Amino acid sequence: MPPPSPHADPVDAARHHADRQSRLAALALSLSLPTDVLLYLLLPMYADSFGVDLAQAGILLAANRLVRIVGYGQVTRFYARHGDRATCSLAVGAAALCSLGLATLSGFWLLLPMRLVWGMAFAALNLATQSLATAESGGAARRSGRSRALIAIGPVTMLPLGAWLAMHWGPRAIFFVLCGVALLGLSVTRRLAAAPHPAHLRRRGLRRPNSLDLWSFLEGLTLDGLFIIGLSYLGADLLPGGAVMMAGALMATRYLGEILLSPLGGRLAARWGAERLLLHLSWITSLTLIAFGCGWIWGGAALIVVLRALQLPLIAPIVAQRTPGPERVQALATRSVWRDIGAGTGPILAGMLLPVLSTPWLYGIPAVLLAAAAFACARPSRSRVADP
Repeated sequence: MPPPSPHADPVDAARHHADRQSRLAALALSLSLPTDVLLYLLLPMYADSFGVDLAQAGILLAANRLVRIVGYGQVTRFYARHGDRATCSLAVGAAALCSLGLATLSGFWLLLPMRLVWGMAFAALNLATQSLATAESGGAARRSGRSRALIAIGPVTMLPLGAWLAMHWGPRAIFFVLCGVALLGLSVTRRLAAAPHPAHLRRRGLRRPNSLDLWSFLEGLTLDGLFIIGLSYLGADLLPGGAVMMAGALMATRYLGEILLSPLGGRLAARWGAERLLLHLSWITSLTLIAFGCGWIWGGAALIVVLRALQLPLIAPIVAQRTPGPERVQALATRSVWRDIGAGTGPILAGMLLPVLSTPWLYGIPAVLLAAAAFACARPSRSRVADP
């Protein structure tokens, strides 16, 4: 898309700038994210190769999210002071370091710092992508959908490669490749704007969760925690020989779904309303999670990845609509914190409970709670501004 002429409408020029900056931030995250995604695929199946047991694997997979619960405030302040270029460049460099560590280090206590560093790096990149996607209210839902699609390109490309390398060369080799891929992101981040972001920063600490917080928590718990770990764990039992390729293909399909369907989710939200769409998709997701827990593993997983892709672009426009102005950055960070609390809890619960608890209960209870949270989130309230 050519740059606007000097005589172009200022609104169109602002939207063009927002579109470009949003694409750059999404591409930087796309190049960094495979480091985390491949670990979710490989660590539960090859825990011994990393020098950990299944319970420790669950903690490692949760650690990057748990550190963000206490670290998002610092990330938000750094982002507000230093802007997109410095924040995203530092985060991309940290992602490359984590990839190198996962390729060379073994044991829980050596891998844990890598997961903590990655957690802060993702927090920075995730905040930048959401902030830039909603920087202009016009087209925010569509921009969010396109951003999610760009972010998914890296994982959908690297997941099949990582699964293939794990079968032939072991689970560590792919992380050398991912270190180089992450470093490519530095050529992207240097084109981001360097100006700081005005942001209304509240006092530290979490407030009592509201409807959006509860939905974000349960969505992270079910789709980014219990579902992903369960897919690897249950898939290994069903297909002991080719489980890594099957699980890798389904996880790649999850990100392919984001490429194909997240822009559609953004367009549907712009037409029908993000809150209404969130309600219906969450209810369908809840029913599918119950079926997944009852044994419909591969078909249920395929449907879940489609539903997740449609839901991803919805929360940021809802936040931007309810919390306009400088408070938007802080509100986006708060949603991400509650999602991380859920997604950090999910792998720990899965690692402890999958070997001992019936899966219909493990997935059924969170699924029902997710449906209830979606209803509360979409229910008309007396004050939308009071739900930041």
